[in-house]
Amino acid sequence: MSSAPWDYIAKLVCIGDSGCGKSSLTIRLCEGRFVTHHDVTIGVEFGSRIVPVGPPHSNTLSGSSLPPSTAPEADGNLKGGLPEPRTKPSPTPAAAEIQKHMKLSLWDTAGQETYKSVTRSYFRGASGALLVFDLSRKQTFQHVTDWLNDLRQIAEPDIVVVLVGNKADLAKPGSVDDSEAGGENKREVTREEAEDWARRNGVLEYVETSAKSGENVEKAFMRVAERIYENIQAGKYDLNDRRSGVKGPTAAGAGGIRPVRLSAEKAKTGAGCC
Repeated sequence: MSSAPWDYIAKLVCIGDSGCGKSSLTIRLCEGRFVTHHDVTIGVEFGSRIVPVGPPHSNTLSGSSLPPSTAPEADGNLKGGLPEPRTKPSPTPAAAEIQKHMKLSLWDTAGQETYKSVTRSYFRGASGALLVFDLSRKQTFQHVTDWLNDLRQIAEPDIVVVLVGNKADLAKPGSVDDSEAGGENKREVTREEAEDWARRNGVLEYVETSAKSGENVEKAFMRVAERIYENIQAGKYDLNDRRSGVKGPTAAGAGGIRPVRLSAEKAKTGAGCC
């Protein structure tokens, strides 16, 4: 039986006010495209992406920056970016490091107040979170403290949180078509005040992204994935306890199939369980 293409699974939630681009960030990461118009999320939507974590891939990261993604192609898909997950184990020299991979199970939650009680229930068992606000709408930044408090009341104590200021394409003069924004800078939240909030609230990092261009989208998710991997290496999670938000392939058997062990008597007689 071939091994699973991942070593760990981690549950991540995207939280924040409605209209901040949480669904667009998830679609950009998982499908490499941008959706101009997206229906309002009701409850939760799902996505997944397998990413490399730890060395040797992490050795290529310089300081706090990931290698930038290349520009989108004409069809909206990204060239380059993260390497493809392994499909079959390949022979490597004994001294070479074997790349680990993590499957990010992404829970894109509704941001409307109407669904907030439902949304909160999805925080349980999450090991990481992207706390998203809209750089062009100050009020969405003013609400991130409430979102973080709700998250920390329900999620595990060691949950990894990255603050994300989305719609960076609207926050740079001349970067938006005149038909969309008149070429003006629509930024209402400065980088300095967002970084200061992140420091004061014990958030891992602040990243500005654009789901439209793809800028820093991979970086935001990878920051969370790498810190979760570091926590795994430090033994902070019980990989057999689903409440931790992280599990290894042995928790569900190779390829995600849970093995069934027959008793010795049934094995001799050939009797099955069904």
